Amino acid sequence: MMTEIINSTLDLVSVSNPYQHTLNRSLTLSGLGLHTGAPASVTIHPAAPNQGRFFVRMDRDPVRSIAANLTTVHQTQFCTTLKQADTTVMTVEHLLAALAGMGIDNAKIELQGPEVPILDGSAQRWVNAIQNAGYQRQSHYRSIPSLDHPVLEQMGEAFIIALPDLQISFSYGIDFPEAAIGKQWYRCSLSDFWSEIAPARTFGRAEDVEFLRAKGFIKGGSLDNALVCRQGEWINPPLRFATEPVRHKLLDLIGDLSLLGTLPVAHYVAYKASHALHIRFAKRLQQVLLG
Repeated sequence: MMTEIINSTLDLVSVSNPYQHTLNRSLTLSGLGLHTGAPASVTIHPAAPNQGRFFVRMDRDPVRSIAANLTTVHQTQFCTTLKQADTTVMTVEHLLAALAGMGIDNAKIELQGPEVPILDGSAQRWVNAIQNAGYQRQSHYRSIPSLDHPVLEQMGEAFIIALPDLQISFSYGIDFPEAAIGKQWYRCSLSDFWSEIAPARTFGRAEDVEFLRAKGFIKGGSLDNALVCRQGEWINPPLRFATEPVRHKLLDLIGDLSLLGTLPVAHYVAYKASHALHIRFAKRLQQVLLG
């Protein structure tokens, strides 16, 4: 079967489609890294079937390639960082969530800089760029695993569980003492990613921002790329959704789970999870799928 170019009609590129997909043409976005504050440029190119999603650090000599899978996860403190040999790529979760959530199986991600740019703190600009680039349906089938029993991973009261289901869906819960955030639960299917999850921005408490900056993190953080809460109120409203914080946590989860390659068909339920727990759960799930 010849590769077929299709337009950005979301129904045709849902994760339930049996065929692999890549971009129709390349796209480029630039900005600052959230933690390093360093300028960075990303160009995403179409890739051949079965190549998966992978980064290429173009600013390294020699150029370094890093596969976006669980074997390359280096650290999960405040973001997800991948590493191959002596080369790392920081804060990959929003971009990977956009690719996975929009049904892009194969992509070559060329990066100039140490960290994927934070843009507006969400995945919205990545999604818009993917839609504008369009899709190619490829000749190879996807391998879409399914579960026959629940898979659970937990750290204290935080947990993630995958339950057998007929479609990919998510439920996520958070609980913060600040009145502006509080207890939030949100549920959606992966087909709702582009409209209900991608626009949700990263968020934090003012005291956490000050702590992280003192530790040398979020050098590129600003009120333009993160929601910040102080004394129970948002410093920079309005929110895009009343439940924007929990939706952003779900965005992070999808980005981290994308390191599995293809998401198993299941209902994923997470509560008070973190990047570290996301990755622990993904590795546990991979073990179960491999038998």
